[in-house]
Amino acid sequence: MAELHQTPTTLCCCRKALPATGGHCVGDPSCPSAVSGSGPVSAGCPLVDVASASNFRCFQLRHFHLDLRLNFAVKEMSGWLVLDLIPIQPGVQTLILDSHPSLLIHAIDCKVPGSGQDEPVSLTYRVDPFTDYGSSLNISLPVAVVKPGRLIHITVRYTTTDGPAIWWLDSELTCGQSRPLVFTQGHSVCNRSFFPCFDTPAVKSTYTATVRVPDGVTVVMSASHSSYSKQDRVFQFSMEFPVPSYLVALVAGELQHIDVGPRSRVWAEPCLLSCAVKKLGGSVERWLGVAEQLFGPYLWGRCDIVFLPPSFPIVAMENPCLTFIIASILESSEFLLIDVIHEIAHGWFGNAVTNATWEEMWLSEGLATYAQRRITTEAYSEAFTCLETVFRLDALHRQLRLLGDNNPVSKLQVKFEPGVNPSTLMNLFTYEKGFCFVSYLSQLCGDVKSFDSFLKDYISEFKFKSVVAQDLIDYFLCYFPELKDAAQREGLEFDRWLNSSGPPPYEPDLSAGGALVQPVQELCELWGGIKPPDLQVVSTFDLSTWSTFQTVLFLDRMLDHSPVAHDVMVSLSACYSSLFDNLNAEVQIRWLQMVIRNTFYPDMPRVRAFLHKHTSRMYTVPLYEDLVAGVMKCVAVEIFYETQRRLHPNLRRTLQQILFQTSASTANQNGPAPPIIPPSPSTPPSPQPPQPAGSAAAAMALRDVNVLA
Repeated sequence: MAELHQTPTTLCCCRKALPATGGHCVGDPSCPSAVSGSGPVSAGCPLVDVASASNFRCFQLRHFHLDLRLNFAVKEMSGWLVLDLIPIQPGVQTLILDSHPSLLIHAIDCKVPGSGQDEPVSLTYRVDPFTDYGSSLNISLPVAVVKPGRLIHITVRYTTTDGPAIWWLDSELTCGQSRPLVFTQGHSVCNRSFFPCFDTPAVKSTYTATVRVPDGVTVVMSASHSSYSKQDRVFQFSMEFPVPSYLVALVAGELQHIDVGPRSRVWAEPCLLSCAVKKLGGSVERWLGVAEQLFGPYLWGRCDIVFLPPSFPIVAMENPCLTFIIASILESSEFLLIDVIHEIAHGWFGNAVTNATWEEMWLSEGLATYAQRRITTEAYSEAFTCLETVFRLDALHRQLRLLGDNNPVSKLQVKFEPGVNPSTLMNLFTYEKGFCFVSYLSQLCGDVKSFDSFLKDYISEFKFKSVVAQDLIDYFLCYFPELKDAAQREGLEFDRWLNSSGPPPYEPDLSAGGALVQPVQELCELWGGIKPPDLQVVSTFDLSTWSTFQTVLFLDRMLDHSPVAHDVMVSLSACYSSLFDNLNAEVQIRWLQMVIRNTFYPDMPRVRAFLHKHTSRMYTVPLYEDLVAGVMKCVAVEIFYETQRRLHPNLRRTLQQILFQTSASTANQNGPAPPIIPPSPSTPPSPQPPQPAGSAAAAMALRDVNVLA
């Protein structure tokens, strides 16, 4: 999943919603709205994806093949793409694919199997601007041979340069610091800079890949089968199940693996592997088993996990057969557990059944979040799940206070104009308001087990297809006909849920987590005054026995009250700072935000030490933003000078933007690496006005929600 943004400002709610299916049951031939696994939505229910320049509705994509050579010396992938296409509309003279300025197109040709054509026909093409995140590749087709229902092969020869999907890491930026590494990140619309494609979740197809690499490099992809020829240094991959373009992923470097179950293995650099295996143990197979009991068979065969260096731009990504996880999260066992289970849940919700447009991303993330919590309830306890949910919903309401109830980004179905990057939709509402809506549907049917059965049959009905919200609602009302009758008589507020801004109209009962949440709230109340509390009373709360989620909930709620009185901060530090030093990074970063937000100089060395150790975007950006927003910008600039050589160029750009107010577009593009900036003797710019209380905590909560995916 793409990096999460706290306050998207380019969203618009003026476009009308997509046409509804008129209340028909899914499968009714009068309106087959779900997209098939290998082709676009039917002409009877036209689908518009404003994020794609392609004419995907004119073709059925049967399959595609990638043949690539990786060149680490010049940081390029070169080779070709072969598309197996069937035109489905008469008179189509142009194939339009999503592309990116970072793709250098060398040649395009066409071949028609069974036509007696010996040599491929060279095709003319042009590249047109589309948006700041892509281009359109317009290919003129030979009219004489392109006919509806007739298979054609289109071959595009190209070379990648420095595009947003492909992240080249010099050896110094890897965990082992011995060999370079490259990975791709396609969500939401980045893979058009990896290969030309129908870059829309409405189109799914199978794929194969051949990847040629230097000696000593191992390649893994989001594929169901793989093989390796050591003599030729060639890896072969095959994905036998249809997937959308954004779920095609690759990582190559010094990777090793250990099996952790009959269908799962952990991949990582050698220096990380034993730690990763120890943290996961045999849990992956256990979680898969629970999920299968709830939602039906796991459809993808393999469930492997690869841990990536801190430069990975998000926490996790649910690439089928091969989940990507940032190695930094290994410090935090409970967050690791939630992250992996969430990505496993995407095996059913998001990967098997996919939102057909990015405007309905909640169909993947809201359902996956609900499924994640059903799994943790069955595998652990309802109390554990309720605690984690309270933590997330706290963050949701915190963000609502910052944005306002009328902000259109708080809608489940946010309509955006052409040119708006779908990544701006990655926010807490997509996950948590989506979760609340799915919980509301569960509550309507009156029995969580009945709703489990519904979800299992929903997956069976729509597996390997892409759907819109109306498909889910229609299938739900057909599955529970008594609710369909009630909806016709009284209405069930589906439109309010999907199209109204503000908080969720319904939140699930979380009282089962009361025994875990209540001590947190009591301790917050003790520290909430203008004077330090009685330390003897405080000592009755032993934070060393608390779970990570209890501790971060406590710190997030204290951040909501910042700034606190100086005497209170002194007592807080005396009671907890040494304890927090020995806890994981999720706890430490929240405490350090307290330190910065309250300008507590005695603990500033801890901030410096943390930023020298951690080079992940998720742990650096929130602290730099807080430093700059307060009176400590000089400290931030100094730390940046000291650590910038160990930061990925993209993160370096982001921090330069924060520190020096450079252009956002410059900071967020994968252009040439910015130069290493020498320390300047001049006085840094004046500090910026402080942010509203809780803003950084809201950003933290956004980061914690899994991406992506």
